[in-house]
Amino acid sequence: MSNAHGSASAAPSPAASNGSASPAQTAPIIKPNDLRGILQYVPRFQGQIFVIAIDGAIIADENFSNLLVDIAVLRSLHIKVVLIHGIGHQIQELATLRGVAITNNDGMGITDAPTLDLSIRAASRVSHLILEGLTQNSLKAVITNAVRALPVGIIKGVDQQLTGKVERIDKDFIGALIEQHVVPLIIPVAFGPDGKSLRVNSDLLAAEVAEALHATKIIYLTPHAGLEINGKLRREISVDALKKIVETQPEQIGEAVRSKAVHAVKAIETGTPRVHIVDGRVFDGLLNEIFSNEGVGSLVYGNDYQQIRKATKRDVRFIYHLTRAGVKREELLQRSQQSIEKIIDQFYVYEVDENIIACVTLYSYPDKPTLAEIGSLYVLPFYHNRGIGKKMVEYACMQAKERGATSMLALSTQSFGFFASVCGFEETTKEALPEARLKLYEDSGRNAKVMVKQLA
Repeated sequence: MSNAHGSASAAPSPAASNGSASPAQTAPIIKPNDLRGILQYVPRFQGQIFVIAIDGAIIADENFSNLLVDIAVLRSLHIKVVLIHGIGHQIQELATLRGVAITNNDGMGITDAPTLDLSIRAASRVSHLILEGLTQNSLKAVITNAVRALPVGIIKGVDQQLTGKVERIDKDFIGALIEQHVVPLIIPVAFGPDGKSLRVNSDLLAAEVAEALHATKIIYLTPHAGLEINGKLRREISVDALKKIVETQPEQIGEAVRSKAVHAVKAIETGTPRVHIVDGRVFDGLLNEIFSNEGVGSLVYGNDYQQIRKATKRDVRFIYHLTRAGVKREELLQRSQQSIEKIIDQFYVYEVDENIIACVTLYSYPDKPTLAEIGSLYVLPFYHNRGIGKKMVEYACMQAKERGATSMLALSTQSFGFFASVCGFEETTKEALPEARLKLYEDSGRNAKVMVKQLA
């Protein structure tokens, strides 16, 4: 998977230790000589929160103990982990064993009293198995009651009875556990205002918890290869493309992972940058998904440009103060607040937590609609080396192309190396400038290099 997972190399796996055929036999294994590749990503992921949602079928799989070792590895790298587990497989087994007719096993339909009773029993058993395995790997963990829920109620005239929807996540409680180096374990049975139990779907729980904790990733561990669309495994897909399929042709998505696709869209739209759907039966699959370029599952990723927006008049003062340092270093032309306001429709800004940390201008030539010019590119020094400048240039090029431009100009006195080596611009002569722009160029006396990029 391109630029989605990491860069550690992967090697073929030997057969499973018991000699039986299994997904583990074809999975890449991270070997000791891959550690250098993994360690490149420790600074990137260190201190971040991963929400790992484990299907009940994976907890029953022979690879489950290996998964717990992988989780211990993540914790040793100071990656914060929150675990959520499903119980669909276990409910079905209990229902068969006890001869109980259940209304659903995934928490998405009606939950009657007998089904809720089996859900509580299954959750108790599964959470104990997880605690047991984590203890064997020297990890502290605790089952939480951090999820408050309300009954789903009546949908299309049908009472969903004891099925719940998330009302609130006690993020302070979960955060305190994480800070104490405790792995929070969240079960798919939540508690209503009266303290009584409600069944909640674990895929939904993962999305809600990730949103509350501002998690970097959700990793769904399932007994399937990944996200199948029209019968084909998709290694990666943008949230926009997946959302369109979910809304217009959901039957194209494999039924077994459809719920995960729906909740991946929800998670990304509420702030989680990436969602992975991984075969939990694959030996070392979790680590390879995170620390290798190819991965072993499917990745749903957000719009890389969602933090960029068109500037408005209320941004004028912020843009002025943002760019003053660049003006002092003669990287940018001096502009007053009034002059910025006059061309505010040319500005795009990049926001982090509603703070403007970068800007760029895009100018189109009315007499030369195939030509556009990028300018006033500035990123706060604190945010340097994070790819934001490149992202701003790419976004401007994308906007210019949508307007019909085929070439992009950039004039630079000090950043021409960035435009050439990072953004793919080439140096040209000043004669490439339109006549009016050429006069402004010569009158400025800045002697900036003229760069051009063809917009494919």
